[in-house]
Amino acid sequence: MTPGQFVAGLTDFGPGRSKLFGNSADEYLKVHYLGRSEADVTEGSEGTWERLYYDWSDPNCVVLTTIDSNVWDYGSSYTYTFTRRLSGTTDIEVVLVRKGRNCKGRALGLVLRTIGRHVLQRAFDKSIKAIEARNSKLENHKAEPPHIPEFRGLPIQCACALTNNAEANS
Repeated sequence: MTPGQFVAGLTDFGPGRSKLFGNSADEYLKVHYLGRSEADVTEGSEGTWERLYYDWSDPNCVVLTTIDSNVWDYGSSYTYTFTRRLSGTTDIEVVLVRKGRNCKGRALGLVLRTIGRHVLQRAFDKSIKAIEARNSKLENHKAEPPHIPEFRGLPIQCACALTNNAEANS
């Protein structure tokens, strides 16, 4: 997929968002503001929620910054960076920075930095597949199964980085 196709999935705050992002249950979803390249959205699932400021003004990078949460402190974030390859693929790297707001947040942060990394990688891969499938339906053609590479992320600021090569459609 192209970076624009991923951003379109990431910034679709309509019903059914949980089909693209499993940790964003529809009953938690509330859009406070939606602009051309930014949004203020509350989302979450299973008793954990956060209000995020989305900024997708840079075509090579999307940043989600936590502005309120019941477990994550201000300054927690997701940063998605896109690198187009000559092979026609797009590398998508996501860096998560998690600062626990309370005991629950600190415990979740520890789990995410250790055994939770594999859970995060699987969730990221599922989101990539779901967005690719959505793009295929929109384009009325059958897509080949995506190539999911080996996890190559490195811890950054006590966080974790996930990468995925997504097939480009153009």
